[in-house]
Amino acid sequence: MRGHDTTDEDDSRSLQKGRLMGVEFAVLSGGAGLSLMSAVPGPDLAGAGYDEGEYAVSGVATRYTAADLPADGRFDIEPVDDAEFITRVVTRAPADAERFNGTLVVEWLNVSSGQDAAPDYTYLSEEIVRGGYAWVGVSAQFSGVQGGSATVAVGDGAPKGLVGADPERYGGLHHPGDGYSYSIFSKIIDTLRNGSATPLAHLDIQRVLAVGESQSALAMTTYANGVQPHDRLVDGFVIHSRAGAPMPLGEPGRAIDLVAALGAPAVRIRDDLDVPVILVQTETDILGHLWYHPARQDDSARLRLWEVAGSAHADRFQIGDFETFLGCPTAVNDGQQRFVVRAALRHLAAWVSDGREPPAAEQMAVDDTGPTPRFVTDAVGNVVGGVRTPSVEVPTSVLSGFSTATASRICQLFGSTVPLSPSELTTMYGTPEAYLEQYTAAADEAIARGFVLGEDRAEILGDAHRATAGWSAGR
Repeated sequence: MRGHDTTDEDDSRSLQKGRLMGVEFAVLSGGAGLSLMSAVPGPDLAGAGYDEGEYAVSGVATRYTAADLPADGRFDIEPVDDAEFITRVVTRAPADAERFNGTLVVEWLNVSSGQDAAPDYTYLSEEIVRGGYAWVGVSAQFSGVQGGSATVAVGDGAPKGLVGADPERYGGLHHPGDGYSYSIFSKIIDTLRNGSATPLAHLDIQRVLAVGESQSALAMTTYANGVQPHDRLVDGFVIHSRAGAPMPLGEPGRAIDLVAALGAPAVRIRDDLDVPVILVQTETDILGHLWYHPARQDDSARLRLWEVAGSAHADRFQIGDFETFLGCPTAVNDGQQRFVVRAALRHLAAWVSDGREPPAAEQMAVDDTGPTPRFVTDAVGNVVGGVRTPSVEVPTSVLSGFSTATASRICQLFGSTVPLSPSELTTMYGTPEAYLEQYTAAADEAIARGFVLGEDRAEILGDAHRATAGWSAGR
């Protein structure tokens, strides 16, 4: 995705001179423009009264070590050394401070493809813009800045990172290695919420929520368990699609080998964390190669686990019309996790601001009696239990977090959708009108339970009308 810098020249001069909390901001310009990989367009920011900016951020970060990363999540980290860094942040925030709701959402950008991407912004952008949140994406990791290998290959050749892809714009960036990523993330948050010469200085930031999806969720797990108890800069976390294993603490001068890291023992979110966490997990995360299953934990006063039935680690909403580019053997998952992730953000903000606890959800049903755990499914083939959206409560497809056994790694992450035949739909519902009546009731039930937001009702009902295309009673 390409954007443009919207900060005026006076702000640019001020930011280039401002050095607070050990971090300095400077406007990025030139080259090919703002680079942040996305397959689908987001909301019209300008039309919504939002400014978008991109900045080089420089400072000194600390590397940490720990004797181990225990299963209970109570990481005891120690500082090792410091290194200078120059990374980048992207900001999307209300231009008018009166539009700001007081909540800053900071996303640890995902580098699974070897390039910076913001998957949670894609899922959350409708809620962010309509709700008046500010959003910041942080290039926290080495490969997103300097380039290197990809965990999930997209296209040909080794990813170049920001520096290699656009040296005119990003050639001045320098990342000292993933061992410093956690401190970089903290330094940027600290400055944004406490500094007076930052891109968001016009906003009264009352709370900071950290989000991360997939590879970034592993980083958020380690950050919450190890760094948050020390730095205390984040007020709440949405950890979305994490693996059982955490991300390692990393080393100087190179990226973390995430594939190797996935083989580490599973860890839970520590039970003495003093800020709330909402975990949003898909079918793929729990029993796929991310293997979250052994890290499952019960809800507590500071934790909610939402497992979304009929969902995949990534889905059609995330990839849009680029689905054919993936070359998957089946249609990718077309489930409705986007609505649940949006609801999670709003619930987390309320949990932090006024103590209103989010709803609890039952976990997806897993049969552990055989040699390999498997999901328990209903008569149609959809999983039993979990957060129930209308697409699994009143199904027109089998929605799974898994693809075929021979599918590529990236296709495995996108799951599958197998439509029911018109004759099956007619047997189940009789008529499209009867189906729509049941689906509408299921949507309203999901809204009443708090797992779908009322503002998303029209969009979720639109999914039902798409599902009935080509079906007529008796066919």
